[in-house]
Amino acid sequence: MLQRMTLTPNKPPIRTPCVQVCFVDPKAQLCVGCFRTMEELGRWTRYSDDERAAIMAALPGREAAYQAARKSRQD
Repeated sequence: MLQRMTLTPNKPPIRTPCVQVCFVDPKAQLCVGCFRTMEELGRWTRYSDDERAAIMAALPGREAAYQAARKSRQD
């Protein structure tokens, strides 16, 4: 008798905050497109889903701090 093979569903692609504006501010050590650090950029595909989620949650705060610091330098 033939058995039906159950296929495991493909894992969804790794979610990334990349906006394809890759420029690292040497002073801030952050990509000003996605606000990840150099380490995070390099290790992104090796992080667990939970690690990536934690980084994603931190990005809006990093962006706000970066923009505030940039604005204060311009004043």
